[in-house]
This record gives sequence, C-alpha cells and structure tokens, in this order.
Amino acid sequence: MEEQMDAEPRNQDQMDPEREPAEDEWKSWQRGQVRNTLHLVSAAAQWILLLACLIYLGIDSLQPSTPRNDEVPWTHIRYTGESIKGVAMNLTAELGSIQIRNGSIMITCDGLYLVSLKGFIFFRDLENSLKLTLGKTDSKTSTDLWEQTVQGSGNSVNLTTVLYLFGQDNITLWTRSNANISDLSFSLVLLSPFNCSL
Repeated sequence: MEEQMDAEPRNQDQMDPEREPAEDEWKSWQRGQVRNTLHLVSAAAQWILLLACLIYLGIDSLQPSTPRNDEVPWTHIRYTGESIKGVAMNLTAELGSIQIRNGSIMITCDGLYLVSLKGFIFFRDLENSLKLTLGKTDSKTSTDLWEQTVQGSGNSVNLTTVLYLFGQDNITLWTRSNANISDLSFSLVLLSPFNCSL
C-alpha cells in the first residue's frame, strides 16, 4: 500500500507540470478577452460621442441665425473754414456711419469712443489766444468734454483721447473767438459698445 500511496503523489507531481502551462494559457486567454472587451466598449463610447456631437452641430446649424450688426459706428470729418465766436462749427462727415445733423455729431450708442482732433487755428481778431471746445449736449444739459487754449504762434491742435459718451448725446466743436480753421481732422470711433440703438 505504501507503494501505491507513493505512486499517487508522483503522478500528481507529474500532472502539475502539465497543468501549469494549461492554466497559464487559460489565464492569458481570459486577460485577452477582458482587453478585447475593454477595446470594444471604448470604441462604442467614442462612436456614441461622435454621433452626439454631429447631432448637436446639425441641430445648431438648422436654427435660424439672429441678425447681428458688426458695423462699428465711426466718423471722419475734415474741416477748413471760419469759426464764429460761440457758434458750433458746421461739421459734415467725409466718411463713416455716424450721422451728423446741423453740425452736431449724433451719438447712438453708449460706450467708449476714441476721439482724435488735429488741425491749425489762425486768429482773425486782434486777440492772441482763443479756446477750442469739444462739448456734448443731451436733452437737458450742455457739458464741455475738452478745451484747449491756442495762443500766438502755437496754433496747432492735437488731441487723442478716449471718452465715455451716451446715446442721444450730440457732439459739437466751437471756438470762443473768431478764427480761421485749416486742415482740421476730427475722428470718432466706438471702441466698446454697452447699449446701442442702431
């Protein structure tokens, strides 16, 4: 009997080396199946996301677009002529989309405006200085936005600034003495609109 008992463990030892490669092969096959399943799930998820994106883009492109006005309000004025004491210059637009009425620039949008004013002023009276004023009026008040005193030989005007203006403002330019204006260039460009009634 002892011989039989000894034979059984020997047979099990002989079978274990045969079993190990089969078990390793089975575990490897199972790992491959798990990997293949993960690849399949990942690919399916990617296709579902792609389909969702295409549906979203398709629905978005079918909606009617809202009209937008991308035109930036601006104006460019050139003026050469006389200026009468206390009377607004009769400005007319050379280029641009901002309207000018009765020599006043009509502001339609609240926002920051870039203002550029350059030119030459020559005195007509015996005075040796005058004030050039850029002002605004609304329905109730009149306010000076900028004022420069021009004296003697220093007859050039040069202003570049940013002003906050409101819709319904009217911008005017005048002198506080009689003068001749030469090559006056006045530009107004809306930089950042806050409220626009175009």
